[in-house]
Amino acid sequence: MKGIGIIGCGHWGKNYLRVFKESREDIVVSAYDCDQEKLKNVSSRYSWVKISHNIEDILKDELIEAVAISTPATTHYELVKKALLSNKHVLVEKPFTLKSDQAKELVELSEERKLALMVSHTFLYNSAIRQIKRYIDNGECGKIYYLKATRTHLGLIREDVNAFWDLAPHDISIFNYLLGAMPIKVSVVGSQVIREGREDVGFATLFYPHNVIANIHVSWIDSHKEREVSIVAARQRIVFDDLNNLEKIRIFEKGIEVEREISNFGEFQLLLRDGNIVSPKVSDYEPLKKQCEHFLECVEQKKMPLTDGKNGFEIVKILEAFQESLAKNGEPVKVEEGSSYE
Repeated sequence: MKGIGIIGCGHWGKNYLRVFKESREDIVVSAYDCDQEKLKNVSSRYSWVKISHNIEDILKDELIEAVAISTPATTHYELVKKALLSNKHVLVEKPFTLKSDQAKELVELSEERKLALMVSHTFLYNSAIRQIKRYIDNGECGKIYYLKATRTHLGLIREDVNAFWDLAPHDISIFNYLLGAMPIKVSVVGSQVIREGREDVGFATLFYPHNVIANIHVSWIDSHKEREVSIVAARQRIVFDDLNNLEKIRIFEKGIEVEREISNFGEFQLLLRDGNIVSPKVSDYEPLKKQCEHFLECVEQKKMPLTDGKNGFEIVKILEAFQESLAKNGEPVKVEEGSSYE
């Protein structure tokens, strides 16, 4: 690929600048941001970046085949649409859009123009999450009972979306990926502690097929930063701790399952398991770099991205159900049938 344009040069935008250059040394990298100070910082830090003061300069540049959009969520729909109409392949930060009908429109536009459209659900490129997926698929852990995720920190409060739209896409995408399914319904409660208008803390329960439930706790106001996902199954409990650089995965070889049914009255024998705590080696390859390399491969080889637009659409559908349940004080809301975009 000849070149890529980075639209939005905040924290993640600067990471994209670095990662794409590391992935392809000869790639042309152009950058745009409406904040001139951010562009000045990029120019002084990365001498090889071509600075664009007008987004049209990037979209009209024939050397730029694709763009990575790292801007506030409220701008995603318009920017992605503009890029696709300019025949650019697109990688966009999560959440994909704030409305599912907009997401569907963008997916159809990308298909019509035969352009790659990827949503940045970065944890699906995380080596630890992929390793856990293999454990689940090969049956090592046994039947999954439930999952839980905690994603908290203090500060970094968004101006455009609430804590669910900001943080929960990560864990929804992880749950869907590990289970290979969409939730059937959700129940969500939250609180507007810091200010009115947007929830900054909350809890979401997702109900998946085969009687599997999952819970997500998000917060912008917790002094204890946590990034953890647990899978509780019949033979094992698997814990992913993204902040633990030494032990990303811990496997507790303890569990409980029904060994056999004894009578027609529902009596049964429980099999208790007790074993070791294992911490398997996990590749430390940077997930964002793996994601960006996958995007480049999809553009160059005309492949379908793992986290394509349809995947992004599904997450938006779930978040819309979150929002409806929030408005109904936690009343369960079905995730609309057909949301898997068949």
